[in-house]
Amino acid sequence: MYKELNTSMRTILTPGPVEAEPRVLRAMCTPILGQFDPEFTAIMNETMEMLRKLFQTNNHWAFPVDGTSRAGIEAVLGSLIEPGDRVLVPIYGRFGHLLTEISERYGADVVTMETTWGKVFDPAAVINEIERIQPKIVAMVHGETSTGCLQPLQEIGWACRQMNVLFVVDAVASIGGTDVKVDDWYIDACIGGTQKCLSVPSGMAPITFNSRVEALLLERKKIERGLADPDASYSTGLGRSIRSNYFDLSQLMDYWGPARLNHHTEATSMLYALREGVRIVLEEGLEERFSRHRLHETALVQGIKAMGLELYGDPACKLPVVTCISIPDGVNGESVRAMLLEDFHIEIASSFGPLKGKIWRIGTMGYSCRKKNILHVLGALEAVLIRHGVDVHTGQAVQAALDVYHGEKPQ
Repeated sequence: MYKELNTSMRTILTPGPVEAEPRVLRAMCTPILGQFDPEFTAIMNETMEMLRKLFQTNNHWAFPVDGTSRAGIEAVLGSLIEPGDRVLVPIYGRFGHLLTEISERYGADVVTMETTWGKVFDPAAVINEIERIQPKIVAMVHGETSTGCLQPLQEIGWACRQMNVLFVVDAVASIGGTDVKVDDWYIDACIGGTQKCLSVPSGMAPITFNSRVEALLLERKKIERGLADPDASYSTGLGRSIRSNYFDLSQLMDYWGPARLNHHTEATSMLYALREGVRIVLEEGLEERFSRHRLHETALVQGIKAMGLELYGDPACKLPVVTCISIPDGVNGESVRAMLLEDFHIEIASSFGPLKGKIWRIGTMGYSCRKKNILHVLGALEAVLIRHGVDVHTGQAVQAALDVYHGEKPQ
């Protein structure tokens, strides 16, 4: 016989997934409604309205794609990219490579530019490359969790708009934890995630897109249905239709719009969870929420420094919800992580690619971003490092964090 599930209580301080908000978990126990029940379609409409506020946009289209964050990225890129389209992807961490791979799978002519991990791009360099190659799409990560860096976007978005280039942004790690201003930054399509700063279980990807994107989607939809002008030079039949059925945004627009055309069976309980997660964000207030994330980030950073550890990455472009720490020489980073989990029930993350084994990453996102967790991880990390023979400044980390919480200036 299989036993009833009884998972361990963890303090999750990774860059995702994070601890789910208790109110979100309660919302997931709400009774199921039929997907075309007027009560449920009202919930769909209300969720769209709330997502517009979260993305800080006046776009008509703002809804979730059922699936993890990657589903949202694939839905947007797969619905926009036609074989041979040129796509520019500036890469400054692991997830720029993901944008590249997905674009290539849909037949794009992908041009990449790269900078050192731990830094971001000077917007002027990206704009120069846009002018040089004249892409159809620029796809870029806002908050890169693999390096803990945050890319400035407004200048790039403005340049894209001036040159009639579509600007697609992966804001999976940043939405709900720091500013994401879709309209002010001239973002044409933006993808968020649930399992990070929204503190909702993984399983949905909220997206938004504007009328420029909508026009392209409707054009491709006409071609798919054989309604395009047969004499038009751009009409190439199936070569221009959206390849995926599940990730076809033109069909999802019919599902989320007044027509309510059946596309798939909505993930009812996940929509309840998303609605509650976004409601909690809006109830707290965007500016208040961003300020809370900055406060706990500051306390964590001051504690790490007081311990004698070094932060990784350029502080000028630090992502407020992820803090990267250089692993001291001679220390087995995985052994430290294992001891934190086994003895303190705290999970922090390692990293990828060139940073694997070189840094730890601590996520302070959403519900996980609170004073108890910051003090807990600082005290535990100090104890574990001492057990690993690291000469830390004993007793200083938690005190430095408390100084921040008590309003005292860092030493």
